[in-house]
Amino acid sequence: MANYRAAKSGLARDSQIKIDNAFNVEEARKCLQWISIMIDEDFPVEDTEDKVTMRDCFYRILKDGLVLCKLINVLLPDDRRIDFSKKSFQPTNMPAFVAARERERIGIFLNKVDEYGVPNSASFQTDYLYERTNLVQVCTCIRALGIEAQSRPDYNGPHVWPKKSEENRRTFTEEQLQAGQQVISLQYGTNKGASQTGMSFGKSRKIID
Repeated sequence: MANYRAAKSGLARDSQIKIDNAFNVEEARKCLQWISIMIDEDFPVEDTEDKVTMRDCFYRILKDGLVLCKLINVLLPDDRRIDFSKKSFQPTNMPAFVAARERERIGIFLNKVDEYGVPNSASFQTDYLYERTNLVQVCTCIRALGIEAQSRPDYNGPHVWPKKSEENRRTFTEEQLQAGQQVISLQYGTNKGASQTGMSFGKSRKIID
């Protein structure tokens, strides 16, 4: 579908160039290699440092949503897995149906990612992938999914992502809280050391009879 759109111009073109330039080749390759291991499926990943070539590779592998659905499916518990017998996953010779089903599959992946616990800020819109308008955000989502998966006790895949940050809740006693209220923060200002010693303003007033 992206091939049928008119080329962007003006500010839209400048914005798209900035997004494309932010595409990280190593991050994209890492995402594809992790997916390949997780779904136990080999697909050709370009061994290149060229952003255009890697973007094309990344888009070609993930564009129809099937690989992404396979990925999230191996991470989900049995009672929440995807039903691949649905019409969205059935082959069709109708071009209009092909596009619709590919979009549906991307949507299914995004819904399952949300259920899995990936924050909305790390997710992406269907057009970001299908129309290849923001593949950077697609990488961000896959990375966030990997980090979330690694934090689960039932995860048995490779640990290729940074460890998820853990909550470090602090608890204070009532005595500590009251003691803190007695301290005046320097953000409120201080008059410590203030003095007018030696200060004078103008000459002293003289009274002449």
